Amino acid sequence: MTNSDNQTWSRSVGVVYAMTNSAAGNAVVAFRRENGSLIPIGTFPTGGRGTGTGEVSMATPQDGIDPLASQGSLVLNYDGTLLFAVNAGSHSISSFRVKKDGRLDLVDVEPSGGLQPNTLAVFHDILYVANVGSRANDFHSNISGFRVSADGRMQPIGGSTHQLSTPHAQPACIVFSPGGRFLVVTELTTNNISVFFVDWCSGCVCGPVVTPSHGAGPFGAVFLDSGVLLVAEAGTNALSSYRIAPGGSLIVISGSVRNGQLATCWVAVSKNQLYAYTSNSASGTITRYRINTNGALVLGESVATTSFGAAVNPIDIGVSKRHLYALNGNRGSITVFRIGNDGRLRRINVKKDTGLPRLGSQGLAVL
Repeated sequence: MTNSDNQTWSRSVGVVYAMTNSAAGNAVVAFRRENGSLIPIGTFPTGGRGTGTGEVSMATPQDGIDPLASQGSLVLNYDGTLLFAVNAGSHSISSFRVKKDGRLDLVDVEPSGGLQPNTLAVFHDILYVANVGSRANDFHSNISGFRVSADGRMQPIGGSTHQLSTPHAQPACIVFSPGGRFLVVTELTTNNISVFFVDWCSGCVCGPVVTPSHGAGPFGAVFLDSGVLLVAEAGTNALSSYRIAPGGSLIVISGSVRNGQLATCWVAVSKNQLYAYTSNSASGTITRYRINTNGALVLGESVATTSFGAAVNPIDIGVSKRHLYALNGNRGSITVFRIGNDGRLRRINVKKDTGLPRLGSQGLAVL
């Protein structure tokens, strides 16, 4: 399989990946996307262990619904040829080669450079992971980097491991800026957003430059191609937008645009980048925001992920050109929405027999 072959395939055939996070043996479950339906492809062990319903931090609810408390525990590279997963129970990360039919070949498993990895970011051949650490063992939270070969093998980058803004900050999401100049980490327990500068020659980073989040509980984050950063806030139940100044500090565009929902943790952006969506776990809803050309946010409507309302807790979300997918964290199901021309969501399917555990599943990657 050549990269060009896979790129052609990835534009015509869609796949959704989710992770079991099983403590007995983590695995990625794959589904083919077909007219709003999800067709099982297979289950692929990561070679590591998840946490099951065990939480990575005592600072988050101990309910097993979102044990890793993160966005980006399962990520694809830029052309969809490689998939990466965290194994928080065995303190490792895994890489897979994506085959033409959507199946996965496990390529490599490496120590994460810390304890309890929960979020990943990849830009070209550089991969960074954020580790929660362990207060009990006084093992600090950090980030650590890897060079990724064309076939998916990961090589630790010497000198790439850095602490976050405090020794026990809890990372929730790590993302590269467009062009890869900056690496941004949201810190759920400090209410800080840490920005690192990336040196592409060495693969190392320096910093961080620390900016307090506009609202409490910065969680999921995503960049627009324009360089605007969107951050979901679990404490204020809101979405904020920022620009990064040359010195690495964050400049607020729209601060904490509240949606009236609960546990606003994850954020995804439509392919045309006109709309953002947040997953509001405790309300059982997805909220739409319009994104203006300057990065300002305008609140839209909220829609339920199932007919059971707040009894079902959506967590990770992802988008394709025409659909949004939401992993329901206390059901092990995946809801499929159709995205209208105006960005509005219409629920069309709830895939119940996914093979994912009812509690503990994590991560969603859409190809």
